[in-house]
Amino acid sequence: MKKVRARDLGIPFEGSPGKFNAITDVHGVTVGYSTIIEGTDARTGVTVIHPRGADDFTPAFAGVHTFNGNGEMTGAAWVEEGGMLEGPIGITNTHSIGIVHHSIIKWQVEHHKMLQHWSCPLVAETADAWLNNMNGFFVQEHHAMHALTSAKSGAIEEGNVGGGTGMLCYEFKGGTGTASRKLPEKLGGWTVGVLAQTNFGRRYQLTIAGVPVGQYLKSDAPVTSGENPFRQEAGSLVVIVATDAPLMPHQLKRVAKRVTLGMGRTGTTGGNGSGDLFLAFTTANVEAARGGVIAQMQALPNDQLDPIFGATVYATEEAIINSLVAAEDMTGHEISAKALPHEEVKELLRKYGRL
Repeated sequence: MKKVRARDLGIPFEGSPGKFNAITDVHGVTVGYSTIIEGTDARTGVTVIHPRGADDFTPAFAGVHTFNGNGEMTGAAWVEEGGMLEGPIGITNTHSIGIVHHSIIKWQVEHHKMLQHWSCPLVAETADAWLNNMNGFFVQEHHAMHALTSAKSGAIEEGNVGGGTGMLCYEFKGGTGTASRKLPEKLGGWTVGVLAQTNFGRRYQLTIAGVPVGQYLKSDAPVTSGENPFRQEAGSLVVIVATDAPLMPHQLKRVAKRVTLGMGRTGTTGGNGSGDLFLAFTTANVEAARGGVIAQMQALPNDQLDPIFGATVYATEEAIINSLVAAEDMTGHEISAKALPHEEVKELLRKYGRL
């Protein structure tokens, strides 16, 4: 049975999506998951993104941005310094970064996908400790390997899958969400795709299509009453942006910064305890990344970046809402989390003239 997505509810979003409305609309990008739901304590998993697919380990130009640094993204220092993403991206829970990092390197060694004698994988995290016992260390090497080897293009799952399995968002069940934007040919025809692992926000903040739905949907908020605007916001958001537009690393860092605006459109003001870490990469300039005496490359001029900035903002917003719409009720380690109530959201959108 096909899962409902945000657009299926009639939620109006700006911009035109690609074929699958997913990060995989950027040609070559593949996504794999390993989902762990066992007993009463295990609610976690691993998400893997191959920027050029599992069989092409050519580095990709990339840039990173930290909106709030209470989190971890391994390898970000080298991306910041060298401007290159070298290998697959992993996303998991806070206490499983190590095993995913280890597993990616082992996979690279076994499949002869290391560019040199060392590897510095990029692995990011958000904390699923409310639904998952992170100290149970349920993520094992074989889970990461499954995510690495099962990655695919096309339509991908959302909600309670992969690294997003045990996450909360605006005190509803959150998780994994994706979306894309396809620019018209007069603006370059480029594609921008986003994958988000959502684990942030307080209920009263949640905004969908400009409607303050969180101020109405106050029941079953596991952390707050839904009414206290001064309760500290915690949690995290990891967002990966992919594009086929020819951009340089410093331009991709600017793209990654725009994720913050997409995040803000869903209502958050950013919390002290939130780890909000964003990365953008491009699949363009393959030959430049392969090296040589003099690398040949292309780049858009800065005054052509606004459409890509806008596409990033809108795709991020929709990916976050998709993670909420696709998620399902879950009871886990410490709490129970309710899914976003679709019909009540639609009624509120009607009330505000947005449906």
